Amino acid sequence: MDACAALADSIERLAARGYANRRFLKELGRSAGVGRGPRWLFDAASGGTNRLRGRGFRRHVDDRTDGQARHFAGTVAVAARVGGPLTRWLTTVVLRDPPSTPDGRLSDEAIEFARLVRSGELAQADAAGWVRDRLCHAA
Repeated sequence: MDACAALADSIERLAARGYANRRFLKELGRSAGVGRGPRWLFDAASGGTNRLRGRGFRRHVDDRTDGQARHFAGTVAVAARVGGPLTRWLTTVVLRDPPSTPDGRLSDEAIEFARLVRSGELAQADAAGWVRDRLCHAA
């Protein structure tokens, strides 16, 4: 399965619902198994659920596993709640994904995505295209 394309498709469907930006980002996290409410922290810490299994990511963010869509969506959900700097620290120190690795670069992309959407610099309607252009191999 092309998980990157499926991720972009799920972002497109979410954008059509008209959520506020922060809610949109949290809802994206649900596709990674990061729930809403107080349990989100436990879901994120456990790695979530790999609902979008497969590959399809560009080489610079591809760690050759089937979990990159989950990694991106989960990191977006965390960044929406605690902000980019703390999320970067968590991914580097706790997950041990330094910025020089594919997972580290994917975390950086997720943090940037969350920042752009929250600030309104990236419209939800354009978010799926952003993912396809920057992350998906078949783009």
